[in-house]
Amino acid sequence: MPAIERETLLKIYSNMVRLRCLDDKLDEMIASGVGITQHSTRGQEATTIAACAALEPQDYVMPYHRGWGWAIGKGMDPKILLAELLGKKTGCCVGKGGVHVADWALRIMGRPGVQAAHIPIAAGVGLSIKFRKTKDVVLCFFGDGASNEGNVHEGMNLASVWKAPVVFICENNLYALFTPNIETTSVRDIADRAKGYGIPGVGVDGNDAIAVYEVAREAIRRARSGEGPTFIEAVTYRYEGHSTAEDMSWRSKSELESWQTTKDPIARLRNEMVRSGIMTDDDYVALRAAVTAAVEDAIQYAEASPLPDTSQAALLQDVTGIALHVRVNP
Repeated sequence: MPAIERETLLKIYSNMVRLRCLDDKLDEMIASGVGITQHSTRGQEATTIAACAALEPQDYVMPYHRGWGWAIGKGMDPKILLAELLGKKTGCCVGKGGVHVADWALRIMGRPGVQAAHIPIAAGVGLSIKFRKTKDVVLCFFGDGASNEGNVHEGMNLASVWKAPVVFICENNLYALFTPNIETTSVRDIADRAKGYGIPGVGVDGNDAIAVYEVAREAIRRARSGEGPTFIEAVTYRYEGHSTAEDMSWRSKSELESWQTTKDPIARLRNEMVRSGIMTDDDYVALRAAVTAAVEDAIQYAEASPLPDTSQAALLQDVTGIALHVRVNP
């Protein structure tokens, strides 16, 4: 076991379990007819959770569409997250952001609606950090499909030129929607593209939480010390379709089973912690029960929360942060 504090490992593990439990409950709610959607992160819990564990509270996260690992990893209360997804006033965006989750108190900059649109924004946040002469860092997540977008090139090029304190993490789950990345991506190791921007490119097993944490910690250290960006490619695998509306007929059952039985990120970290004496099987049972109960409480809290004020004046106030007088045409 590498030199990682026990409390950090327990935090990473408990957040991974929390994320999967939340994912499962959301799928149950969607199947029962609740009008929400999600892009499942089941099978990919290690990358976002472990990387966020290497951040300080004042650091920024620039999230993307896949799951809620970056929210849980940065410390968002599942009650607040679920309330937002259900469009409730107690949500982090007063119920008006929906899946486009943001939380300024946690420095979560907001989930984009366009693939890769947030990469240049991450570079801009990094530039603002340099202007303010603080030691903050931006952690920016995106998928392998988005890695082929022009915004990625523009954002990483600028981040490199500015030596902006940004850590770019590509979660390569091998598929964009249902298209294998070998059919759309010019390089086998996406991290090799970092050479074109003059920044380090690092590949890591995205299902190995310990390895992800160590790589992210070093990249964050570089960024914080003024050495500029790093591009991390975390190779992982999603167990579900692109979204809840997709079936899995296009993917082989043997491929899925292989990842689930030999590379599951939660099972791998649990086994390592048990072998190292950090956790027992009884500890896992107790943790799982506590997490499940907390997620059930979060669902009840979100369902019982009130809806937001939907008047035009209230909508604009929530969006702009100031009270505006609205003239409504008759």
